[in-house]
Amino acid sequence: MQYKAIVIGVSSGGMNALKIIFSALPADFNTPIIIVQHLGAHSDSQWIKLLNEKSHLDIKEADEKENIEKGKIYIAPPNYHLLIEKDKTFSFTIDERVSFARPSIDVLFESAAEAYKNKLIGIVLTGSNHDGTRGIKRIKELGGLAIIQDPKTAESPYMPKSAIGAIESDYILSLENIVALLIKIDKQKE
Repeated sequence: MQYKAIVIGVSSGGMNALKIIFSALPADFNTPIIIVQHLGAHSDSQWIKLLNEKSHLDIKEADEKENIEKGKIYIAPPNYHLLIEKDKTFSFTIDERVSFARPSIDVLFESAAEAYKNKLIGIVLTGSNHDGTRGIKRIKELGGLAIIQDPKTAESPYMPKSAIGAIESDYILSLENIVALLIKIDKQKE
């Protein structure tokens, strides 16, 4: 099966985890990646520039109503929930925080699950709360693939442990093995 999108949720320790993943993905990686990294409300985009220096792919902050394109990496802007609409465009809300976070991983994952159904890969990485658990559960319910970082390899193991406790994940892997799996999946044709 060919997956149409990847959503990643990450919190504490996220910068290091994302650097490892993005520096290892090849320039011909096709599947779009959409990320919620827990940020302060007034974070600037400096960290996205740093990630771009390590990546072979284009990493950018998502824009309202933007079409999701192959081979791109999108990051939720600070202080907005990022949602994926059924027409595969982004929308933002400033609804209440979910699991103390805005942007919330659960909000992204749940909207992505509705938009992509069984053509979605959800990944929960390092983090220190339970955001992402409800979302990864919804991805699994709608037939998507659930990948969770091995808590033993996470800078902050709480978020992966929470997700593992809630679902029967498809894979529990180190960052390096997550990258290898994504590359393998991306090369598969329908």
